[in-house]
Amino acid sequence: MSYQVLARKWRPQNFQELVGQEHVQRALVNALNDDRLHHAYLFTGTRGVGKTTIARIFSKSLNCETGITSTPCGKCSTCMEIAEGRYVDLIEVDAASRTGVDDTRELLENVQYAPTRGRYKVYLIDEVHMFSKSSFNALLKTLEEPPPHVKFLLATTDPQKLPVTILSRCLQFNLKRLPVSLIISHLQHVLTEEGVEHSVVALQLIAEAADGSMRDALSLLDQALAFGGGAVKEQEVRDMLGSVSRDKVIRLITAILSRDASQTMSIVAELAEMSPDFESVLAEMLSLLHHMSLAKTVPEALDEFVSAREQLLKLSEEVSAEDLHLFYQIALIGRRDLPLSPDARNGFEMILLRMLAFRPATAAAAPVSGNAAGSTSVTAQAAAQAASAASAPLSEAPAGGRAAARAASRAAVEASTPQPAQAPPQVTPRASVQSAAVAQAVAEPEPASSAYSQQPSHQSTQGDTQEIAHGGTHVESNDWREVVNGLGLGGLVKQLAINCTMKQRDGCNIVLQIDSGHSNLLNPKAKQRLQQALGEYFKIDAQLEVEVEDHVEAESPAQTIKREFDVRQQQEERAVEEDSFTQSLKERFNEELVQ
Repeated sequence: MSYQVLARKWRPQNFQELVGQEHVQRALVNALNDDRLHHAYLFTGTRGVGKTTIARIFSKSLNCETGITSTPCGKCSTCMEIAEGRYVDLIEVDAASRTGVDDTRELLENVQYAPTRGRYKVYLIDEVHMFSKSSFNALLKTLEEPPPHVKFLLATTDPQKLPVTILSRCLQFNLKRLPVSLIISHLQHVLTEEGVEHSVVALQLIAEAADGSMRDALSLLDQALAFGGGAVKEQEVRDMLGSVSRDKVIRLITAILSRDASQTMSIVAELAEMSPDFESVLAEMLSLLHHMSLAKTVPEALDEFVSAREQLLKLSEEVSAEDLHLFYQIALIGRRDLPLSPDARNGFEMILLRMLAFRPATAAAAPVSGNAAGSTSVTAQAAAQAASAASAPLSEAPAGGRAAARAASRAAVEASTPQPAQAPPQVTPRASVQSAAVAQAVAEPEPASSAYSQQPSHQSTQGDTQEIAHGGTHVESNDWREVVNGLGLGGLVKQLAINCTMKQRDGCNIVLQIDSGHSNLLNPKAKQRLQQALGEYFKIDAQLEVEVEDHVEAESPAQTIKREFDVRQQQEERAVEEDSFTQSLKERFNEELVQ
């Protein structure tokens, strides 16, 4: 008897042998047991996840000689013929080779006839997305109302190409990629039954290379058996796949963590002698950094099948989480840009040098040994000063304090950024400078927190004037703009708040006024959210009332912001107009300045 490949030999023959896809298995088993059978099923998913296998098992369940059942016997002539692919009432069609409308019409001509042997005539159409538009149109009506003795089982790897009219007539099941751990477990079961010597690490390499496909995993396992002479060992599998030993990559990461540039380049030279695919080496490094991050943050989440698990756990204790995330990001971006480098090795070395050169700004950089260049570090004192300047409340700053805070924050950012040794001077036209100044002046009233937090409003309203503690600062309750600024609102609720004025606050009762021109902003949901925010701000059980008036005397925060913006804009326009450079341009070209 000729050798049968593992992917065919170990193909599941019933739902109990099916590996993974529990959501599909459960739905089909319940439908068979409860006799709730649809006339058309669509199975989608990547290659090798079980679409055709499930369709064949379902055909067995429908036509088994023991009756319609979720557990076909597998021994009757029907089950055996379906398993061997020669059952007369199971019509398997490869849509990739029968795309024409004439092929489809020929196929559907026999739909009206009763099955020859079984209860149902089953049409299994694989890669159905390859049908032409005319073929789909020919199939459409039959698919919607087939004879009671016909079932359609469709399978595809690209459901986006199917017309919605086809999708709406089928029960759709999306088959998922199989996880690595599940593939490893199944491969172990297969090799144990076959009596083959194997390594768990080798199976992990095969499972990762399979990319969620069980059929690919079994095909690679066949290849590994042939390559290894009847055994599945780690080194043979690595040689077969062209991957680098994990130990070498761990040594490389260790050298980077110790900031040893000479050792890092020495290991790269060793790798280069093996003529590896440096993109694969980088992918292996990304995988190890991911495992180390898991071991650092959630050790119990690290898969037990991971090779060198204990070594990775120990190594993760010697590095900070910030460094791990930075290395991962550098490697990820480097993998994307690696094809752009003139030489794969040079690109790979530059990625490693970036890891040696950079450190998170929160930590002081250690000196790099070897030939790597040193990097500029940020002291803890500078970071503390920057944080203090950035976090200082605006209410505590004198006039011009906000500019000083921005300057301090800008200085901290500049201190944390490596500066070039000598930057060439740039000559910028004064008109551009003035335009930039105007843009900055316009943009400054919009900080991240809110649009109205630049300057305190001095508009007074009726109500209490006692100071209320909130967020470590004291604000007057009659300053509605400051209250709104502290609410942290957004969207429609924010627009409602900034267009209101406070008329009265008496204990838990708060009365606001809004101009009738903005009454469209007032709806029950927005009012309720604003009431809740006011209650949390004042630490009371707030009761909010909003009065709509044709004319509100007090200035709302929105009006205040617009007025201040107009004043600033006029000032900046005047400054540009009066600038000597602008005047010279006007005289030279005899033109007016367009605002």
